[in-house]
Amino acid sequence: MTLLLLLIMIYGLDGGECGDCGSLTLTNTTNGFEIEISLTSGPDITVNDTAEQLTCNSGKNSCYIECSYRDFTETFTKKTELGLCVQNQNKTTFEFSIENNTSCIVVYCLPDEIRGLLETKENQMNSPKGLRNILNIKKMCRDVILNEAIVDTYIRVEKAAIQSVIKMTEQSKKYTHEDLSMIVVMMNLSTTDIYVPISAPSVLGANKVAETQIPVKPFQDNIINKIGVVTYDSDQHLKLKLGSKIVTSKIIRIEVPGYDFVNLDKRLTIKFKVNQSFTNNSSNYTLSCQFYADETRTWKSDGCLTVNTRDDAVECSCDHMTPFAVLLTDLKISELQWEILSSISYVGCSLSAFFCACSVLGFMFNRNSRAEVSNSIHVSLSGALFLLNISFMLSEWVATLTENGACVFIAVMIHYSLLSCFTWMAVEALHLYLLLIRVFNIYIRHYIIKLSLIGWGVPAVIVGGLLSVQNTHPFYGMYSMSLSDTNNTNPVCLFIKPQVMNGVNVSYFTVVFLFNLGILISVSRQIFKLRHVGNKQGKMPVWKDAGTVLGLMCLLGTTWGLIFFGMGYTNYPVLYLFCILNTMQGFYIFMWMCGTARKNRAQTSQSKTKSTLDVSK
Repeated sequence: MTLLLLLIMIYGLDGGECGDCGSLTLTNTTNGFEIEISLTSGPDITVNDTAEQLTCNSGKNSCYIECSYRDFTETFTKKTELGLCVQNQNKTTFEFSIENNTSCIVVYCLPDEIRGLLETKENQMNSPKGLRNILNIKKMCRDVILNEAIVDTYIRVEKAAIQSVIKMTEQSKKYTHEDLSMIVVMMNLSTTDIYVPISAPSVLGANKVAETQIPVKPFQDNIINKIGVVTYDSDQHLKLKLGSKIVTSKIIRIEVPGYDFVNLDKRLTIKFKVNQSFTNNSSNYTLSCQFYADETRTWKSDGCLTVNTRDDAVECSCDHMTPFAVLLTDLKISELQWEILSSISYVGCSLSAFFCACSVLGFMFNRNSRAEVSNSIHVSLSGALFLLNISFMLSEWVATLTENGACVFIAVMIHYSLLSCFTWMAVEALHLYLLLIRVFNIYIRHYIIKLSLIGWGVPAVIVGGLLSVQNTHPFYGMYSMSLSDTNNTNPVCLFIKPQVMNGVNVSYFTVVFLFNLGILISVSRQIFKLRHVGNKQGKMPVWKDAGTVLGLMCLLGTTWGLIFFGMGYTNYPVLYLFCILNTMQGFYIFMWMCGTARKNRAQTSQSKTKSTLDVSK
């Protein structure tokens, strides 16, 4: 274990004028030591440096401390108290010196202060200990570093520190830190080999992480003889923008200071060891070789191919040198197919939303229509479909906005309206059962009100429960949809954790689908019984019965059952059928209501004609 106070002081060693006095107490502990700094004015500071942690606290604030060299070896076996003198001090930073001109600085873990400290470090990379200082800042001020406003600065400075170490290394050497390990290799430019094998260094006794094959020609062409391969153990700062992706291997960074090797003729290969606990339990995901783009701070697959996969290893082939990892990503479709399916969906949703609005307006302004309970249920389903279509069409556009709250709102609306559609489909089936199967002695008080409480209330309870934990376990927000044959991503406002949300949606729909399917079979049998009776009188054409059953299938949402045929793999015929049939559901309901109204008008007209004839007789 390296003593915290054996670091390089960024502000030099000259003591300056003493403005305040205090003491520093150094105490040995079981697996490290503790430092207590007491000042005559200002809060006390406690530093713990053990194998498990490195912390600095000043009152309620965490802090970062760094000192110039002092030989404390003689004090390791006993508790020691040293005098100190404060040179500079403000509300968030102060400098002090200990006996024998050892200088220290303390910086509170606040965003502006840590950003300023990192930028100062970036310009003063003059020894391998500079990288250790950067890693210590991340340890002591972890919450600040993982803030999206600071993490980009940290990643840039960390990269600069790694490159600085590579530049200063004069022979092949391995560096081991608690957060990362790095091996610097001196390339033999006179070799006739096409590739040089380099094993990614293990971190803290871990098993073999990855085997890399580095092409030699780019180094020979540019007369460069140094390369660094870094293995991250603490890699949270590189995972903030993963979205629904999961890293299943160690993150490997390949660095050549001063050069960005891209479009390599001979591609480098990396054989990663992967975490089988993820791959064995993720049937709806696929392994993908990807890299971290420093410019956009996102994970992409540009220039990387997933060459070979096994249960415990994945081989990647890439045409550039950057940080790499194996990610578990959603099953994807090609860019061309995505564009076609998107166009079909937008056209279908637009038409569906238009006809849903027509159904609702027609119901509102037609008194005869409002008298029918069935029409009230149809219109409620149309209202749910209208909300679903509109929120779906807005999801991609809102995802491009910077306001995360708007994206969360659209995602919530999509989920609520989707569950409402499923629920109203079940209500349609229930009403159909009561209407056609149990046709005698049926009376339910406040029938439509109770159905409305079910249709709109049950989804509200489910979505409200998920929203109640949005701050700690967010389910809704921006989700990046990646494609199979390109590195482009399509951000949409949807579910951040598809594996959780799909579990809720699929489970909910499965119950609705089985219930509706049972009702549909029972009603179809009843219809064909009536047709058999009607055939004896020559009054029941077959096409009318077939049309009725097809209409009921759309009304009860059985076409949504196509989703079961597309789970676990990409099935384009099913995707096309699913998009065409289900985005037009609002149109089908409108046509059903028009047909029903026309039939009712015909029956009313026939009844009036018969009554007139009876009177004339």
